[in-house]
Amino acid sequence: MTHAREVRQIRILDLFKQDRGRVDRFSCEAAGLYLDVSKQQATRRTLRLLFKLAQARRLPNAIRRLFSGEAVNSTENRAALHMALRSPPGTFMPVAGRNVVPEVLDVLARMERFAESVRNGEWRGYSGESITDVVNIGIGGSDLGPRMVCQALAAYAGTLRVHFVANLDGTCLSDLFRQLTPSRTLFIITSKTFTTQETLSNAATARRWVVAAGGEAAVGRHFVAVSVNAVEVQRFGIPAKHTFTFWDWVGGRYSLWSAVGLPVVLAVGMSRFRELLSGAHAMDEHFRAAPLPKNMPVLLGLLGAWNTNFLNYTSQVVVPYAQRLEHFVDWLGQLEMESNGKSVDLDGRAVNYTTTPVLWGGVGTSAQHAFFQLLHQGPAVHPVDFILVIEPAHELADQHRLLLAHGLAQASALLRGKDLVTVQRELAPTGLQQPSADVLARSRVLPGNRPSNTLLLPRLDPYHLGALLALYEHRTYVQSVLWHVNAFDQFGVELGKQMAQRGLQVLEEPSVHAGAGGEDLDPSLQRLAARIRRLQKH
Repeated sequence: MTHAREVRQIRILDLFKQDRGRVDRFSCEAAGLYLDVSKQQATRRTLRLLFKLAQARRLPNAIRRLFSGEAVNSTENRAALHMALRSPPGTFMPVAGRNVVPEVLDVLARMERFAESVRNGEWRGYSGESITDVVNIGIGGSDLGPRMVCQALAAYAGTLRVHFVANLDGTCLSDLFRQLTPSRTLFIITSKTFTTQETLSNAATARRWVVAAGGEAAVGRHFVAVSVNAVEVQRFGIPAKHTFTFWDWVGGRYSLWSAVGLPVVLAVGMSRFRELLSGAHAMDEHFRAAPLPKNMPVLLGLLGAWNTNFLNYTSQVVVPYAQRLEHFVDWLGQLEMESNGKSVDLDGRAVNYTTTPVLWGGVGTSAQHAFFQLLHQGPAVHPVDFILVIEPAHELADQHRLLLAHGLAQASALLRGKDLVTVQRELAPTGLQQPSADVLARSRVLPGNRPSNTLLLPRLDPYHLGALLALYEHRTYVQSVLWHVNAFDQFGVELGKQMAQRGLQVLEEPSVHAGAGGEDLDPSLQRLAARIRRLQKH
């Protein structure tokens, strides 16, 4: 902490003046991505100390354990081998000593055959018409990943329209039903257990819509499932041959690369999906083999922990300068905060330090006119990850160059700021008198010295998108090792699901109250439910 106190007094701009090779020392490349962390509030000694911390936390051993298929998800005694989902043929990736890559490849082959039959019109609905629209019904990792990738790779999409429904709010399905035709719509129900309340409620509504138009026999032609619960899937009416499985060693928020990515395959085709897997695999190999000082996920993870735990910056902002990445921050927010938002460590002890910052952000340049005022002049410091794509996926080159200029300029402005002397010099020609001139000058001061990273992608194609996503997956794991928490369970999500069922009971049955089976319901919930019941009667 002594070093952190010293660094807080240093201006980042002075570090550039003291070290002309700073950018080279504070940057690295992997899988076609280039990362510049030179604008972090960190010195060369900071990095040395952080690498010592990584060794003390046995990070290299933790990386080995992850890739060897050991049960790094200790609370559920499971491996977390999502890297196997993007491993090429001939790779050995073991779970309990058994190579899982062949079965992964089998599922990919099934996905390819199915997707091709839908995309080429061979798959027909109950009326004999081809499918024009696909609706993925899922939530959390069963929604955010494929939704984000489909939007990011929209430039590669075919004619099939892919939609996503996650929210239990009936507005989502109701609005879609007005746009779609039952006979030409295919639903993918994505739920690992096939018991998730929000997903199954939406699925049941979609089923009624299809049955009303085409009868019970239509279910088998208009619904497929991504799940491990074959019994419940078949009870729904989806035959086994239309069910795509994945495995308990794949966590929901790490499942995009599995059959959960079926909407992506339908949207852009299997060849593009394989490119996505290839980019992620390249980042996997970099993470596994690169030395710590030039290991991109390690560098991001260590500096993130430095900002959170030593400089006490409690949030992390991510701003992609690419409209196609508009869902990226939502995906990343779940990945980071559901993985590492833990208050108990691997030994069951309460932690007395922050385990993850609040992650938020938006797409540049829109974000500049939404919350950048806070980033530049707010009293709290919020480190930023800027993500820039060098080559556009369109022909408007001048506009793209301006977009990149904005991204670079914002990072520089956060670093440099503008001091009082400069502002006063700029205002001098206006002739303003005190005290108005003094108030205006102080209002225009930007403190600067606000840290950021800049990440460059050559282009937003499947390969580099895969590398980008895997980079942040591994950064999340690095930070979990530093914080000594389990990145692969999410028990905090479960309590709300359990309470929702009790909340439904009290909404439907006035007799459910404290002392009559409602002891676990707080007085506020009971009063609010009673008011809702009253108002619904009118």
